[in-house]
Amino acid sequence: MSSQEDHSLKAYHGIRRMLYLKEIVPGQKIPYRELAERLKMSPTPIIQALKWLELQGFVRHEPNRGYYMTPFSIEEVEEIFDVRLLIEPSLIKYTTRMLGSDGIKELKRALVEHRSAQRDYFFAERLFKNRKFHLTLASFSGKDLQVNILERIFDLLLLKYGGNYLPISSLDSVDEEHQEIVNHIINGNWEKARDVMKRHIRNVKKQVLKSLKIIFEEKQGAIAENI
Repeated sequence: MSSQEDHSLKAYHGIRRMLYLKEIVPGQKIPYRELAERLKMSPTPIIQALKWLELQGFVRHEPNRGYYMTPFSIEEVEEIFDVRLLIEPSLIKYTTRMLGSDGIKELKRALVEHRSAQRDYFFAERLFKNRKFHLTLASFSGKDLQVNILERIFDLLLLKYGGNYLPISSLDSVDEEHQEIVNHIINGNWEKARDVMKRHIRNVKKQVLKSLKIIFEEKQGAIAENI
């Protein structure tokens, strides 16, 4: 890797961390020169990193105006869950067939880590442990292309809409559904595991969209008051 590519990669991860910490939020203009100063780099690797993020759907470029975070979109979140519904349940059959004893141990470990993650209002750790559980489950299917798509979907969901944008309230039901999926897979009943996965994704989608609509309406109300 060249020195320029190395700097661009560092810039990329630095900006992703800012997204995670909500230091850059949906719709915001991205002051790339300020980012360059903050990350102690020249603007060139910052711009390259922003181009990578543009390809991933986090950023948009407006000619003669600069780079902006893509705006908050309930429709985008709904589409994210629709893609998950297409991919994740379809992988269950292959995971069940290919999962060996080591895989079962790894899946159980991911399940325990998610269950034991902190349950505070923002619960960022829990969101990432949830990501790990679902991707661990998908990875044993052997369908690498679909797993890569899921990784990008989860990145978009967590880095753009994560933290207080996704205050899932029914944590116990999520734990129960995860456990039910794992139990069915271990017992070799992929049809039941698939059906629970579908129900699980639909339930989370419903909760998330309800929360996001409330947040969106509050923001629109605040904007209207300031006009």
